[in-house]
Amino acid sequence: MTEQSKGIGLVDDLDSPEALGFTAWARVWTELGVRCASQETHEKLIRHYDEPHRAYHNRQHLAECLRVRRLLNAACQAPAEIDLALWFHDAIYDPLRSDNELRSAQWLDEVASDSGLGDETRRRLYDLVMVTRHDSAPQSLDEAVLVDTDLAILGASFERFEEYDQQIRREYLHVPMSIYRRKRRQILEGFLARGRIYTTAPYFDAFEQQARVNLTRAIDRLD
Repeated sequence: MTEQSKGIGLVDDLDSPEALGFTAWARVWTELGVRCASQETHEKLIRHYDEPHRAYHNRQHLAECLRVRRLLNAACQAPAEIDLALWFHDAIYDPLRSDNELRSAQWLDEVASDSGLGDETRRRLYDLVMVTRHDSAPQSLDEAVLVDTDLAILGASFERFEEYDQQIRREYLHVPMSIYRRKRRQILEGFLARGRIYTTAPYFDAFEQQARVNLTRAIDRLD
């Protein structure tokens, strides 16, 4: 297990107000050339991540993603675009629906348009959010970095992975246990069957080995 994976979700700065505060939000927009970030949108976004039905897809996950992206600082073309897409990638989350990524991408596109970002930037941001459906391979380096960031939880410390596994179950308490175990096993086995869980070298080096240990243990419990 690497030092990076030991730290995911187990560091004090994830709970600090600054991690997801307006200053952090505004910094990303400034890096994209937008001088006046919307405080109203920031507050609305945080309210979404604080919705009571979210056990995993909440502000903890968002803070972890933003932190690990900056911690590893993997080579990419537009880090600010990745960070903004991370802010929005679970903006809309309803376990009973299958279009969460689409609705999140559409919301980001509306905000980006209102903020004056150009068509090409908006297209990339839209695609970055949509790739978190994890149903197709990333088509760009930035998409690969974003996907690897979203999946970093799989290579987290044993304690954090266990917490994550329990959090996912709480989000799907409406699903009978027999069905949940079968579906969850299919998803975890799908990740484990990949030749590489993480596309980019920094994430592979930091998380691949621990992710495979975590996934194997979790699958064994679902037998």
